[in-house]
Amino acid sequence: MSQEAQAQKKILVLGATSAIAMATMRLYATQGAKFYLVARNEEKLILVAADLQVRGAAEVHSCVLDLDDTAHHVAMLQDAHEKLQGIEVALIAHGVLGDQAAAQRDYAVAEEMIRTNLLSAISLITWLANYFEARKSGTIAAISSVAGDRGRKMNYVYGMTKAGLSTFLQGVRNRLDREGVNVITIKPGFVMTPMTAHLDGGTLFATPEKIASGIVHAIEHRKDVVYLPGFWRVIMAGVRSVPESLFKRLNV
Repeated sequence: MSQEAQAQKKILVLGATSAIAMATMRLYATQGAKFYLVARNEEKLILVAADLQVRGAAEVHSCVLDLDDTAHHVAMLQDAHEKLQGIEVALIAHGVLGDQAAAQRDYAVAEEMIRTNLLSAISLITWLANYFEARKSGTIAAISSVAGDRGRKMNYVYGMTKAGLSTFLQGVRNRLDREGVNVITIKPGFVMTPMTAHLDGGTLFATPEKIASGIVHAIEHRKDVVYLPGFWRVIMAGVRSVPESLFKRLNV
């Protein structure tokens, strides 16, 4: 796709202050894209908007909203449509890693993770799917995780939310592909972000910039499911192939 075509992108970013979202937007900003940013931290949102404008974004609109508050999703999404004069790409990038130990002791903690990572995303995708279906075009790109490929004792509540998101996206993709709408499931592995700062780094950790490059490529080439970096596709194929009788004994 030419740079001129890319420059016309009208991009809605949900969870705009996440490290991966910011790195992705910076790539599009240099091409003159227009943005509607949504995040709950107003101070950070202002800084992100200013950064994108400096980097060449044609327009930057923003909305301060806790995306767990699904009752306000429709009004926000309609405002994004009006401000951008049409949405072409929606990037869903919000989420929490959560506390597995706390979640397995207290359902209320697990419920909060489910609300943020899964239910709020389903609410957003439902509206966006109908919106793009009516227009016969558009892209929904949502960040899931390799953690959703198999439940592990170390993070099964988080993994379950991402497994549910991936399955939901798969169904929406099956529904909308024939309508000209692209639905992309993005499955990063370990990424060096504030959310993972407490984890030990290693060779499997990628930078947000690396993931962002893969996201832009996936959007421009209308991919379906992408593992980022790509070697995670092979790793997770191996993980999924382990028989349950053996897997349940592993300390993972």
